[in-house]
Amino acid sequence: MKAMVLESAGAPLVCSERDIPQAAPGEVVLRVKGSCINYHDLSSIDGRIPGLPYPRVPLSDGCGEVVEVGAGVTRVRAGQRVSANFSPEWIAGPPTPEARRHTIGDTLDGWLQQYMKVSAHSLVEIPEHLSDLEAACLPCAGVTAWRSVAVDGGTAAGDWVVVQGTGGVAIFALQFAKALGARVILTSSSDAKLERAAELGADHGINYQRNPDWHQQVMEITDGGADLVVDNGGPATLGASVEALRMGGHVSIIGVLTGYGMAEIPVITAMQRNATLKGVTVGSRQDFEGMLRAIAAHELRPAISHTFGMEEVPRATEVMLAGGHLGKIAIEIP
Repeated sequence: MKAMVLESAGAPLVCSERDIPQAAPGEVVLRVKGSCINYHDLSSIDGRIPGLPYPRVPLSDGCGEVVEVGAGVTRVRAGQRVSANFSPEWIAGPPTPEARRHTIGDTLDGWLQQYMKVSAHSLVEIPEHLSDLEAACLPCAGVTAWRSVAVDGGTAAGDWVVVQGTGGVAIFALQFAKALGARVILTSSSDAKLERAAELGADHGINYQRNPDWHQQVMEITDGGADLVVDNGGPATLGASVEALRMGGHVSIIGVLTGYGMAEIPVITAMQRNATLKGVTVGSRQDFEGMLRAIAAHELRPAISHTFGMEEVPRATEVMLAGGHLGKIAIEIP
């Protein structure tokens, strides 16, 4: 089989020939049918995440067909179309160091290969209405958005939800919030992307370049503040996210697109509004399964703006870094 291998941090991906893996007890071999790329993957590939092993196959998102099951496996069967949880050992409950110890594409080989071996207990079955590439978008970005909006955010019908940007997690958050009956305000630096977000269900759009104090506009639109802000920016946006909340509002911190530094937070505002801020690092298999039930019930489909071949990940990376995408960037596995 072919696998795209990262020999060292920041090195070019190399197309290598490898033996097709065999399933040990409790394991499953998948024929990979699609993958996609996340901002998280960029950090993993360029070496910003310390302590990762090399050589390694990257990419944390994917979909595959079960072709072999190891001894003792009853959770799945040959021929099923499945995906694997981002953290294979995180089955349910809150995150723990043990549950988060391994992640696909980081400490374990990822989806940028034609076959891969995974633990059977990490697998979930994919809804029938999704294509292979749509299904491949779900494990990292989809579950992150679901946990942010539905699990930790507790979004209910009529709530106001603010979503920052138009990347993979942001568009999933928009779709999930609308499916739950919420009203969504989406921020972007592009009017064209705001128009596309409106077509996907956004109730209001704010161009944050023209409106740097966007949180004030959120307060006006909502008449008192948002119930939830899905913060994707990190240091440069977290303070405004707190300022945009209503009394008792919640901020789901999902990204650090403005850097890894310190954030200035209006502590008195957070205190007076009884705000909660919670970091989100994807989710459990139980979260994944809950998301899939919602996707199936509403027949939701991920938004895919670009598709590249298995050996075109550098081009996909360029598109992502340039902000040329809306939603997900998919990778076809031949």
